[in-house]
Amino acid sequence: MRIGLIAGSGQFPIIFSKKAKSKGFSVYAAAFLNEADKSLEDHVDEIEWMHLGQLKRLINFFKKHNISEAVMMGAIRKTSIFSDLKDLKADMKAISLFAGMIHTHDDRILSAFARTLEKEGIKIRASTFLLPDILAQEGCWTKRKPTRSEKADIDLGWKYAKEIGRLDIGQCVVVGGGSVLAVEAIDGTDATIKRGGELGNGTSVVVKVCKPNQDVRFDMPAIGAQTIRTMHEAGAKALAIEAGKAVVFDREEMIALADKFGIAIVAINNKD
Repeated sequence: MRIGLIAGSGQFPIIFSKKAKSKGFSVYAAAFLNEADKSLEDHVDEIEWMHLGQLKRLINFFKKHNISEAVMMGAIRKTSIFSDLKDLKADMKAISLFAGMIHTHDDRILSAFARTLEKEGIKIRASTFLLPDILAQEGCWTKRKPTRSEKADIDLGWKYAKEIGRLDIGQCVVVGGGSVLAVEAIDGTDATIKRGGELGNGTSVVVKVCKPNQDVRFDMPAIGAQTIRTMHEAGAKALAIEAGKAVVFDREEMIALADKFGIAIVAINNKD
């Protein structure tokens, strides 16, 4: 069995590759330069390093190795996409894809990318199809539960996080004292937590949810131990995520850190 891997940054591509290998898959990775971890090379059967805009090269790599199914995972800095276009690193196939798009929101870029691959006979599978245990389980994970005021801020944050998700702006908001302190945009979750935490004076909560109508094959919300470290540095006191629709890394370490810092973590079913 063979599986293609389109790899961005972070540990998700490595975790997936290890699991795939243990299940008998041969893994062929198309890894993006300046994004994917170099150590990914140690966990796949073959790897091709390329710029984000080299779509034709990616397709040719998969076809060369008879790849008919692939997964997309790992973070991609949106600014890198535009840098590749500006610096003429993108090939004509990628340029044609972008030229045909009215909007360049994250979901639309990824969906258009997936459609292009599927037209070439490469089916895109859910990034979690071999890793169901990595999805967030409902409940309070920590010794400390959110306070009444934190619950109120979580409810407010959930509403606004879903709205910015509907607009395909981001997946995360920071709330404190009944006010939205920061909204995720192109800068990403950690930067959003830092911005909001500075304004929250040690009372803020972080809410990260799946976008409405999210294509769960890719771009699912992801959290891990680094999320908790960033929250601690920023003074944020509670984290709420969506049960079954968030990818969780380093769960045990994450919970241990949260308990150490007095941060509450809750995974909630969709409130819509």
